[in-house]
Amino acid sequence: MTMKSNINWLALAVTAGLALMSAMPDAASAKADNSWRFQRISAFPTYLNLPATLSGRHETSAEIIAATDDLRFVLYTDSPSEGVGIVDLGDPRQPKPAGFFALDGEPTSLDVTLDSALIAVNTSESYARPGGYLAHWRISSQQEVSRCDLGGQPDSVAISPDKSFVAVAIENERDEDLNDGKLPQFPAGGLVLMPLKSGVPVCDEKRWVSLTGLAKIAPADPEPEFVAINAQNQIVVTLQENNHLVIVDGRSGHVVNHFSAGEVNLDHVDIKEEKALHFDGSLHQVRREPDAVKWLDDHRFVTANEGDYKGGSRGFTIFDTTGKVLYESGMDLEHRAALAGHYPEKRSENKGIEPEGLAVGTFGGQQYIFVLSERGSVVGVYRDTGAAPEFVQLLPSGISPESAVALAGRGLFVTANETDLGEEGGARAHVMVYEWRQGVAAYPQIQSVMHRGQPVGWGALSGLAADEQHPGRLYAVNDSFYKKQPAIFRIDARRRPALIEEMIPVTRDGKTAKGLDLEGITPDGNGGFWLASEGNRQKAVPHALYHVNAQGEILAQVDFPARLLENETRFGAEGLTKIGDVLWVAIQRPWKDDPKNTTKLLAYHLKEKRWQAVRYPLEAVENGWVGLSEIAAYGDSLYLIERDNQIGEQAVIKQITRVRLKDLNPGDLGTELPLVRKEVVRDLLPDLKSSGGYVVDKVEGLTFDITGQAFVVTDNDGVDDSSGETLFFSLGNFSTAQ
Repeated sequence: MTMKSNINWLALAVTAGLALMSAMPDAASAKADNSWRFQRISAFPTYLNLPATLSGRHETSAEIIAATDDLRFVLYTDSPSEGVGIVDLGDPRQPKPAGFFALDGEPTSLDVTLDSALIAVNTSESYARPGGYLAHWRISSQQEVSRCDLGGQPDSVAISPDKSFVAVAIENERDEDLNDGKLPQFPAGGLVLMPLKSGVPVCDEKRWVSLTGLAKIAPADPEPEFVAINAQNQIVVTLQENNHLVIVDGRSGHVVNHFSAGEVNLDHVDIKEEKALHFDGSLHQVRREPDAVKWLDDHRFVTANEGDYKGGSRGFTIFDTTGKVLYESGMDLEHRAALAGHYPEKRSENKGIEPEGLAVGTFGGQQYIFVLSERGSVVGVYRDTGAAPEFVQLLPSGISPESAVALAGRGLFVTANETDLGEEGGARAHVMVYEWRQGVAAYPQIQSVMHRGQPVGWGALSGLAADEQHPGRLYAVNDSFYKKQPAIFRIDARRRPALIEEMIPVTRDGKTAKGLDLEGITPDGNGGFWLASEGNRQKAVPHALYHVNAQGEILAQVDFPARLLENETRFGAEGLTKIGDVLWVAIQRPWKDDPKNTTKLLAYHLKEKRWQAVRYPLEAVENGWVGLSEIAAYGDSLYLIERDNQIGEQAVIKQITRVRLKDLNPGDLGTELPLVRKEVVRDLLPDLKSSGGYVVDKVEGLTFDITGQAFVVTDNDGVDDSSGETLFFSLGNFSTAQ
């Protein structure tokens, strides 16, 4: 596809209702929708479970999770802290820390029965000398009872439904740096079976089940990844790197059947990491390479096809025990993630959203399949019909959901999210809790549409503006994360979720205007727009305003004046609005000539082509910084988003302020600028907490439509070191509230 034809395609107004899209009700019908769905109700940061010997900033994780028989507690493995954390879900809306098991090694998996937690612990000296043990801990006393040597590096653990035995996958994983990670690499992995007596493993009666000689790919070096056991005590084992599946009889240890996981052909795939979203590629004969596996009944099981070696088909598959493929999801989940802004562009050349974890649970007599996207940080919920599963909803999660457990007896679903960015000032690892209940799905709050079989990709929304004629019609821009695809997005905010109807590329001389860092947008009064781009002179990106027509073609560029730029810093324009013939620009943080805790609001007079400014007082905080993220004119005031750069419980400043227009008397650059008086009109922290997750840092967009309805959007950083979650919500009508 040529650049010109690509631009023409993107500029088309796309329509909803294609095969992938679920029906999207308008506001009236959404209110009447009483279907049963899953809604997130709380998020537990795992650092709260750290022992006193470790700092609260110590890296933690929540990887493999399991629940106690009474469904009151969940336990999760924490590899960086070398232990297992316990969360009390007595009140699922307010989870509490309930203890921590310190282990001698890295926990890789666990399962729970009665008062026993069986934990696989990796103690390998090297890839060539793997080792590990199965730890038995008594949950009530939080004490270790016994250990069983496993003779290799363990991965997955599963207890049989009748509690008679435990199965442990011994992976003996490969060294990816040795010989380019090629197989075989010895010693080979296998399967360990061990009987249980009242939940206690009988070490002396363990059995080794050899899995060599089965797979066509490296048959001498099987690398078991995941195990699951059905009611007939049959064990299904995924050999991820070998792209193979094995079914073992748990009583005898005999291999009942085995078969290749197979390959798939994929269309409408984004296969290039190019700072843009183009779902126009194809992949052929991609190995599934399944990771997690769960039984749906005694004859069917589902795999999450993450890939690790040479595969990863970006979806999930349902097999029967003969090896027949009953259903292949193909690109369904990845496209749905992209529609919700959760596509991880930086993983395009790898394995896309990487489905890794699975859970299965029956709620209200209906079985559901939960597919966890490690890189998209969402959970796809599907209804198991016995044939092709029906998509139900997407659930937002923490960063990199690794596993999940369905507590169907309490109407709860729980995810374990492994990535912890606390040392970098980012989001922490979390356990997140969802409730099955009636009502409208709370997420996504904004999504796009399909066009010609491809999702209209989006993310990193960084500015909002309202149409001057149509209620609920808004426009957003993306920032420099997509520097090779700067765009304007037309949004119908009357829909629930809000609908991105059109993507308008920003172009110059018929080509994509690459390299812009769009942070603000405002209508020009004649059908076009003014855009603000945050500059970075070290990367040759100018601080500038751009005038574009309705098709996104740049008509004019207005650079910041030299007198202003001589004091520039990295943090520039973060919002733009128009009052009469004046463009007002919010500068995010202080420049070199600004007094402490102040920044500038710039005024550009369109007719006179003259710059002026005022100073704006910023809040002071102990941690991080505070700056402006947006500016919007409405009524007799300028409204601004003022925020800190903190996440979760560290966030203290996320607010809307206003400056009365009558108090705006800008001065000339280079003179003593007047300091404006601000009023705080809305604390956004309660709004950001209402989603049941952690508080995100980047509240980036604010606008008012012609009826006075106020809208806010957050920036998801292109799903890079971010959960990808975008919050888009209305604050009600300001014409009556203010």
